[in-house]
Amino acid sequence: MEHTSQPEMLEACPAGIEAAARLLREGRLVAVPTETVYGLSARADRDESVAAIYRAKGRPSFNPLIVHVEHLASAQMLAEFDERALALAEAFWPGALTMVLPLREGAPVAAAVTAGLSTIALRCPAHPVMRAVITATGLPIAAPSANRSGGVSPTEAGHVVASLGANVDAVVDGGACEAGLESTIVALRDGGRWQILRPGPIAEDRIAAVLGGASEPVTSQAIEAPGQLASHYAPGKPVRLDAIEAEADEFHIGFGAVAGEVTLSASGDLIEAASRLYALLHAGAAAAQPRIAVAPIPEGDIGAAINDRLRRAAA
Repeated sequence: MEHTSQPEMLEACPAGIEAAARLLREGRLVAVPTETVYGLSARADRDESVAAIYRAKGRPSFNPLIVHVEHLASAQMLAEFDERALALAEAFWPGALTMVLPLREGAPVAAAVTAGLSTIALRCPAHPVMRAVITATGLPIAAPSANRSGGVSPTEAGHVVASLGANVDAVVDGGACEAGLESTIVALRDGGRWQILRPGPIAEDRIAAVLGGASEPVTSQAIEAPGQLASHYAPGKPVRLDAIEAEADEFHIGFGAVAGEVTLSASGDLIEAASRLYALLHAGAAAAQPRIAVAPIPEGDIGAAINDRLRRAAA
């Protein structure tokens, strides 16, 4: 397929899914909706396909990619699963949980997927379109967020087109993503230890209920998974947090009692806020004001994930 100024738009129907699978088998890039955000998908077993993801996103090659699989059996071909990993898969797959696990020797994935690490990040997504694409392709799929590296993640097909344009071959338009935040990433360590590398829709206390104990603090500067860069999810403008009121030159994103020009959730619902976060950061990026201000968000439950994204956007 020749690159034009815009990617091919595919419907989220059997014909569109088969077209997406064909492009992926050919080594092309296809943006596909998941329950979290749109993923920039490529077959995970070819070096040139994975390299195309890094080129399209302008992504640092030391930043590993998440590999999406059809089911647990597919994941076990790529990584070593202990009892804890099996318990997490039973509790949260398919769903918005990514596990960082030891890479299985001889696993059929390109070296660039893991950025040379001895671990691999795996997720079994719940979104019916992404699941159908993986099944039709018959391959594990590497799929970071479908946007330029460091920018605001896409929760609608239009966000993908605006960010990547012809750098992606096709986009499967499955409407708005439900969760609106990237998956929670948990790394399982030796000796029963574990760490949350990236907060997300599945809160830490739910993972602790399965694994026991508490997440260890992340002190290493090594990048083991997506979303760990200090500056990330940036809308291209300065972002001020915990803003009860906006300055004259700020686009104000509200929450709860703080109305703002737009609001993440007038009722203070954190789930609604998560689903609207990136869409409103995109709106702020397109607004006339040169800066963005965001109302305070409580830390509880998924609020921790929202604030993680906002702090990185403001960095």
